[in-house]
Amino acid sequence: MKFLRLFFICALAASHLARAVYAPVPEQDQGKAWSFELGYGMTHDSNIFGTSSGAISSTVFKFAPKISFNASVTDQTFISASYGLNLDYFTNRPGDKTLDSHTLMGRVAHEFTQATNIDLTDSFSIQKNPESALNGLSVNADQSFKNNEFDGSFATDLNAKVGLNFKVRSVIFLYDSAKLGTSLDRTENLYGVSSDYAILPELKGVGEFRHQTINYHYVGDTKDKTSNFLLGGVDYSLAKKVTATGRLGFEWRHRDSERSATSPYAEITTKYDYAKGSYVTGGYIYTLEESSNTVLYTDTQVNRFFVNVQHAVTALIAASGSIDYEPSQLQGRRGTADVHETTTRFGVALSYLPTKNWTVSVSYDYDNVSSGDASRIQTRNREGLTAKYSF
Repeated sequence: MKFLRLFFICALAASHLARAVYAPVPEQDQGKAWSFELGYGMTHDSNIFGTSSGAISSTVFKFAPKISFNASVTDQTFISASYGLNLDYFTNRPGDKTLDSHTLMGRVAHEFTQATNIDLTDSFSIQKNPESALNGLSVNADQSFKNNEFDGSFATDLNAKVGLNFKVRSVIFLYDSAKLGTSLDRTENLYGVSSDYAILPELKGVGEFRHQTINYHYVGDTKDKTSNFLLGGVDYSLAKKVTATGRLGFEWRHRDSERSATSPYAEITTKYDYAKGSYVTGGYIYTLEESSNTVLYTDTQVNRFFVNVQHAVTALIAASGSIDYEPSQLQGRRGTADVHETTTRFGVALSYLPTKNWTVSVSYDYDNVSSGDASRIQTRNREGLTAKYSF
């Protein structure tokens, strides 16, 4: 939910950040149009609602089937679609003990020429058991929501050295709880245009402009925002083993009914493939993001440091780890002081692939939020055992 702008960074690094299991688990290539997955799992969660007090722990049993379709319908057009169900059963949970979440995704990518292509993706989800709990809510609050994300990009080469890229992302959040919906239901739109110049075969200089609008569905006149970004940076790739992307610049943010701000902006990601099936990614982001408490805070100023590692121990065993460290400052509304907050997320996993169809993983995830706002303090531990059969 907090990663709207990561669409414009390294897609691989962004996907690791978004996972519930922070340590990424390797995927298996099916090599055919239709593929099916049956996932089974058991997790112990020490704080299922992510509350600062009165935490409820529970064992959670999961059944997660998924169907996917991937095909090149022509030499120039690729389409992809998938539907996934997550069925969770809690041994200890007030209210409903069985929750069903759904995700539906569709993608079309078309290459007009070798120099020009378009890529469109839409994903709709119904999340009854959100992966990332909101801070500062009352005990046992229902955080279920519906979410739709649309991503589009159009890229073309103007000549042998100059490229042009247009990107758009639109995200809608709709919460089931009327109270949460009144506070957090919103649409976030982000538009960008960039141009790159090949300084060297492995190095490109990039200039970029982005425009963002955040429109809340209720009482938007006190919460809506508009931002413009002007960024410069480089994209670097060396022999497909080392890649790096960097953007530095400024954001000019207008807040409705609140003080506007000019803020530096930074995003840096790197990836090093040091062996077959083994890599390390890392990066840093400095940005403004939405707060879960729109009554007291306009937004959150975030410093995010992240590292992900995957190591092929043997041909059948992979170890992975991930850490996300976020010193931040909640930007108080008029009459409310700014609040310092630090979020740490850590995860490790060990995966065993006995055959091309089976993956068995054990994992551990840790969340900790230290905050000057006592209602936002949070600690959460999750230990899991999962098995996935693909065919």
